[in-house]
Amino acid sequence: MTENSLIDEFLNYLRFERHFSPHTAKCYAADLHQFCEFLRGHESGPAVDPLSNGGYESNGSLGGVATAVAPPPVRLQLAGRELLLAVETEDVRRFLGFLRDQEYSKSTTARKLATLRSFYKFCLKRSYIPNHPLASIRTPKQDKRLPKFLEEDQVRQLLETPEVATLLGARDRAMLETMYSTGVRVSELVDLNLADVDFTGEALHVRGKGKKARVTPISPTALAWIRRYMEMRRADPRAASFNQEAVFVNKHGQRLSTRSVRRKLDKYLAICGLDPAISPHTLRHSFATHMLNRGADLRAVQELLGHQSLSTTQIYTHVTTARMKQAYDEAHPRA
Repeated sequence: MTENSLIDEFLNYLRFERHFSPHTAKCYAADLHQFCEFLRGHESGPAVDPLSNGGYESNGSLGGVATAVAPPPVRLQLAGRELLLAVETEDVRRFLGFLRDQEYSKSTTARKLATLRSFYKFCLKRSYIPNHPLASIRTPKQDKRLPKFLEEDQVRQLLETPEVATLLGARDRAMLETMYSTGVRVSELVDLNLADVDFTGEALHVRGKGKKARVTPISPTALAWIRRYMEMRRADPRAASFNQEAVFVNKHGQRLSTRSVRRKLDKYLAICGLDPAISPHTLRHSFATHMLNRGADLRAVQELLGHQSLSTTQIYTHVTTARMKQAYDEAHPRA
């Protein structure tokens, strides 16, 4: 059996038992194939203590390197799945040294370690290995990065940019309004079906990460734009050939992709002169930020975003500082 068959078995486990998205499974596969290439050339880098400061210092221009080039192979005597199942803790430490030498960022290194942890946990569960080779390796502490978000007037400017007299313009307005109104991920947006939109209850039925379903409120404004877009879509001469389930479709009538959403957003950012680095996820950050700034409960925002852990939502609390300072200044007798 080849290592590919073992990796494929793991990917099927992720897709069908853990309900990971195809994109996430693809990333895991790329990480594991890179690790295999490293193992074939074991001396790629020195062993590194993942908790040492020297292992993951960034020079400011780091980001993942697309392809790992392995040095002369020394493990070719191990064939197929044995290559992966014979891994020891020292092999992983050397892999960390390789990533350090290739100037991978801390976040990319942490993701690759997460892939290996998940893979060897799977192998341990299947009794393919006696011990977990990463049991004594801890993930390096990540740099805390505050989420980028738009000010409320910037969001308003962006939402009003599409030319709504056209079908595609009306679709884009409805799309942007929905993202900002609900804070859904772009993958959740393009996955929406017409049956998921509750116009009467003013809610969306969202399928999140790991196929976890949640119901989130949606504003009457966003619903009005969805309704207007759907009316224009039904009036289109090609309507019968369009995807009849999807809420948002492309010009050919097929379900819109996440990449297409990003391209449309880039177009409107250029038109209205906003930062081109803004992504669809920025609207999600803006939703959470504005909700907290206006007094929403942190746990309520956690539920709306579909976060499993409250700590994930807490990254947004930095934006409430100004509001709290204002309240303090207005209320404290000695302020």
